[in-house]
Amino acid sequence: MASVLNETYFHDEAAAFAALEGILWPDGPICPHCGVVGRAGKLEGVKDKRGNVRLGLWKCYTRECRKQFSVRKGTVFESSHLKLHQWFQVAYLLSASKKGCSSHQLARTLRVTVKTAWFASHRIREAMRMGGLSPMGGAGEIVEVDETVIGKLEGAPKRPYQGYGQQWRNVVLALVERGGNVRTFHVGSTTTGELVPIVRANIQAETFVMTDEASWYRSLGESFAYHEAVNHTDKQYVRRDFSWHAGKMQTLTITTNTVEGYFSIFKRGMKGVYQHCKERHLHRYLAEFDFRYNHRVRLGYGDMDRTAVALRGIVGKRLTYRDSSA
Repeated sequence: MASVLNETYFHDEAAAFAALEGILWPDGPICPHCGVVGRAGKLEGVKDKRGNVRLGLWKCYTRECRKQFSVRKGTVFESSHLKLHQWFQVAYLLSASKKGCSSHQLARTLRVTVKTAWFASHRIREAMRMGGLSPMGGAGEIVEVDETVIGKLEGAPKRPYQGYGQQWRNVVLALVERGGNVRTFHVGSTTTGELVPIVRANIQAETFVMTDEASWYRSLGESFAYHEAVNHTDKQYVRRDFSWHAGKMQTLTITTNTVEGYFSIFKRGMKGVYQHCKERHLHRYLAEFDFRYNHRVRLGYGDMDRTAVALRGIVGKRLTYRDSSA
């Protein structure tokens, strides 16, 4: 069986345009200027100022528009100097690598500068970012909630006083539905006022919520049908609960091992692959790890499926170098 990297859209620019058009325009070309579907014609042989043929060029034939465009227009690939087949390579490497792919590795693979590779990876992370998500869970569903710390805040002392190091770390809150998706948040602190409103806004009230024994989760029982905790202080990580829930006897496994498993993947990637992340970029790396977890093999996604989903997310998003480095 031939390697997936032998696919023509990884090497040939015309094939890359055709592949991306198939992903983004399954019902025909969509004009990014007027939004009309299927009223455009392909232009062949048109050259730019340097005499190079402009691949993937279309023209809208609606009377009010008549503008030219390509499948790059109105996406994170717009105004990029990278070839489209190189963008396919970046999207695949970030989608297929469970713990991520560093900018230095991308630079060596694509034979571009580290600065270009870094900016390209941030654009793909922007494409991976999902918005407008409905609340998780539901009747009979289980969502585990936990938080962790990673990295240092900007301006943190090199050697914090013993016992006070946590206050100088970035805090990440994660909500994981068992057998389903994860949703993470870069939060300011581990307080009831900071965490509980996020949990309430992102989980349905009928859900079974499970946490550890942290004090900021104690009030969750007032907002959800069921809330139980494991006591990590006493080295308790899993326990069984036999009781009536939703009108029937149920055996529930009380644990936060699922969300801990997500944190394991996230931290191995951040420490082993990326090694350093500034506070202002953490939300983009969280979007990347969330995306891969939410499109994992267990949910029916292979590497190429995951790449296609990431590419569908490029539409309507722009990220300039100034915005990404600010």
